Amino acid sequence: MNPSSFCYRAGERFADIEMLRYRLDGFENLTLRQKLLVYCLSEATLWGRDVTFDQFGKYNLKIRKTLEALYIYIKDTRARDEYEALTTYLKRVWFSNGIHHHYGSEKFSPDFSDAFLRKCLHEIPADRLPLSPGQTVDDLCEEIFPAIFNPKVMAKRVNKADGDDIVATSAVNFYDGVSQAEAEAFYAEMKRLATDDPEPVSYGLNSTLVKRGGKIWEDVWRVGGRYGKALQQIVGWLEKAVGYADNGQQADYIRTLIDYYKTGDLRLFNRYCIEWVGEKQSRIDFVNGFIEVYEDPLGMKGSWEGIVEYKDLEATRRTQLISENAQWFEDHSPVDSRFKKPVVKGVTANVVCAAMLGGDEYPSTAIGINLPNADWIRAEHGSKSVTIGNLTDAYNKAARGNGFREEFVVDEATIRLINQYGDLCDDLHTDLHECLGHGSGQLLPGVDPDALKAYGNTIEEARADLFGLYYIADEKLVQLGLTPDGEAYKSQYYTYMMNGLLTQLTRIKPGHQIEEAHMRNRSLIAHWCLERGREDNVMQLVERQGKTFLLINDYQQLRQLIAELLAEVQRIKSEGDYEAARQLVERYAIRVDQRLHQEILQRYERLDLAPYKGFVNPRLSLVRNTDGQIVDVDVDYTETYVEQMLRYSRDYAAL
Repeated sequence: MNPSSFCYRAGERFADIEMLRYRLDGFENLTLRQKLLVYCLSEATLWGRDVTFDQFGKYNLKIRKTLEALYIYIKDTRARDEYEALTTYLKRVWFSNGIHHHYGSEKFSPDFSDAFLRKCLHEIPADRLPLSPGQTVDDLCEEIFPAIFNPKVMAKRVNKADGDDIVATSAVNFYDGVSQAEAEAFYAEMKRLATDDPEPVSYGLNSTLVKRGGKIWEDVWRVGGRYGKALQQIVGWLEKAVGYADNGQQADYIRTLIDYYKTGDLRLFNRYCIEWVGEKQSRIDFVNGFIEVYEDPLGMKGSWEGIVEYKDLEATRRTQLISENAQWFEDHSPVDSRFKKPVVKGVTANVVCAAMLGGDEYPSTAIGINLPNADWIRAEHGSKSVTIGNLTDAYNKAARGNGFREEFVVDEATIRLINQYGDLCDDLHTDLHECLGHGSGQLLPGVDPDALKAYGNTIEEARADLFGLYYIADEKLVQLGLTPDGEAYKSQYYTYMMNGLLTQLTRIKPGHQIEEAHMRNRSLIAHWCLERGREDNVMQLVERQGKTFLLINDYQQLRQLIAELLAEVQRIKSEGDYEAARQLVERYAIRVDQRLHQEILQRYERLDLAPYKGFVNPRLSLVRNTDGQIVDVDVDYTETYVEQMLRYSRDYAAL
């Protein structure tokens, strides 16, 4: 495909979402063996989709399958508005892997009636519906309608409100009949019994905690157990991938991952993480498993996710330069010396092209990843960081000329600054966040990695962002050639603080508070700096012609505030200071000024932009010659969002 003819916009927009495409730059230059490795890993990635749906809510799969049957078999011209509303609702369910907003966590409110849905369900063949044995259509309605229509049932996917039983009031399907107190006590006892373990496992990462008849146990996610059918398919494709591995080390860690999936043994997961982080030569890499814990109110259980990637060799020179200087950055950090790593080990950073997204990384995805998450593995064996270059490029290309900066940036001089340096500094901040921020610092001996509980994710993201913000303004980056001059960092300071104070409010519904950990992190940093810098007039919110803008008066002093907050956030993390984390998050990260919020929403609405973006995956297909031999892997970008979602539901139906 001619790069100039590639269209990043996928032509699908609904609710608050616009779908984009990403291009597999350089894929044609991979060897056939590497392409086949990507293909097998991509298939393994797509087979995890149903797992993520089920993890995010016990009725999600039934609701999705029910609505898909209606979409395929019902074309109701007599109630066109309600049918279109049902279609939009289904598209949102696909996008969020369930019935709750992928970012805000609140449940969708359907714009069609329960009477309309019930009527439609009675009009299609019963064998097309996901009926349980002996279940009637009316039984199905009684089962799923409260989750769809009753705003009080499963109201939030993840509830982290201070004072609530956040396990009982979260809709995620990680706990069954268990209260927050019971879950915390269960895992506290497991950790107590393993106090002296030098290589602790990530307790609770791959299981549903169940209570029956007064007894509590873990239903482990493994082949032959919960999610076994999906995991068996994933294992099958991983076994095929072993035959195309770039080297013996890569083949070994894929085999260890297979053994982990078969047994559910978290010690095997530790071994896999160590082997994975130690393999640095392959151009092809992937993440596949129960990884990030943002969707668990207690921050323990991993959502299933998958991503397949290959190195962008030219762009990786930037991140390798950062990783080569990791010890310098650690040594010169403004945090207390007790919390610094004496020796930074095994930091690897690459810019990659995503080749396939799945599970909790699809259709909405991260633009950077740093793994593994276990603090002791990071300390002893290092970490891998990636910036996903083709995704950030797609975002940047789609945003050009949309009027956003002209509406929200305070003056023309600042707009010119952002236009000149913005894309470069956005990528660089992501590099610093993932490569160094998450990998920096250390826990004090004996501190529980889960000590911050519901506030842990926000504090960890703030820590990584602050690290990146502090160093993006450092003269060292100019010396290394990572920034062109001492002015570039100002573009990142402005856009970051503007986002945290103002523009991320476009993603919040009127009357709601901030729920998602990354948004809370940005709000925390921006509001803390605004308050602490008020006396010295470091930055301020100003009104011009009835509109609120951010004005930064002293960028160097702002950097000093960032240094102070980084030192405190690292102390909280290193000491496991739950109460300090709670106070910091509750004071600065959550609440929304309703008057300001209404203003921002009105200004944004006039731009006619979608606040959220997601991606349609390319479709990979094997190419055979006349003798049936595989000679290539074809990349097709023409599949629409609806076509892709229906194909995935048909071809990767595991649960």
